[in-house]
Amino acid sequence: MSQNHFTLSFPLKSPADAKALAEQLPPMMPGLFRAADTIGKVHYSRFTVLSEKTLLFLGDFDGEFGPLMAHLAKLAGPVFDAIFQHVQNPPPGPVAANAEAFAKWTAAHLIHAVNLYTAYPNVTAKEIKALASAADVSGSGELHPFLVILPIKSSLHFIAVQLILRARGRGTTKDLDKVGTPHFAQFVPLEDNQIGFFTVYDGSFDKYIADFTKNIGEVFDLIFKFTKNPPPSPCRKHLQEFVDFAAAANRTPIGFYQAYPGLSVQDIHALVADSKPLSASGR
Repeated sequence: MSQNHFTLSFPLKSPADAKALAEQLPPMMPGLFRAADTIGKVHYSRFTVLSEKTLLFLGDFDGEFGPLMAHLAKLAGPVFDAIFQHVQNPPPGPVAANAEAFAKWTAAHLIHAVNLYTAYPNVTAKEIKALASAADVSGSGELHPFLVILPIKSSLHFIAVQLILRARGRGTTKDLDKVGTPHFAQFVPLEDNQIGFFTVYDGSFDKYIADFTKNIGEVFDLIFKFTKNPPPSPCRKHLQEFVDFAAAANRTPIGFYQAYPGLSVQDIHALVADSKPLSASGR
């Protein structure tokens, strides 16, 4: 088993459809959460309206993409049926009865991340839940999704940023490990020369940004050379400006699913360290 990430792009018919989905999706999220719990392979997921023409669905998961989409089609079909009423060229419906077509459609609308980060790469969602249950540990922490969209100056700069991020892949992983609070993180190329930085993190926003700036600020200093209206650099010397910029660039999540609510990165590391035989046997 291996952890992975998906960013799905749903092309919307009109600005009115984007507005309608922002209102219609929140009440439907309990059904999606129940499906994710039943499948047992999703760590975190969330929707967000990227623009008047695009809805994004993001998830961190175990295993392969195709089978996960087929399971979601069968167990959360009504959620996607509602979405596809607002989407250009949707797959055949109802989704639950056309799982293979849904999986094929989502594969064609999958945006591949430039790089991926996970704080605990060798453990599945099911294993984490089993470890927490065996240790009688319930999460009491505060987790949040961070969905930052960075507008890049031009298509050439857009390519340059992706090359920089790919080149710094391992270095970015080490930097995020030093932060100690991100669970998963991805840089994702988006429409109109934009780069999305998507994370799930522990604790308060201001503390996260402060720790983040200290340990990975240099990456953003590089990106900001190609970003429209960036904050002052270096980030570590202009912390409040970076906090304000990040807060303004952060998109509102719709339906933040957590497989193991409240468990922090450090909680999970401790559970894995104390129960290695169980973690190993799970594979």
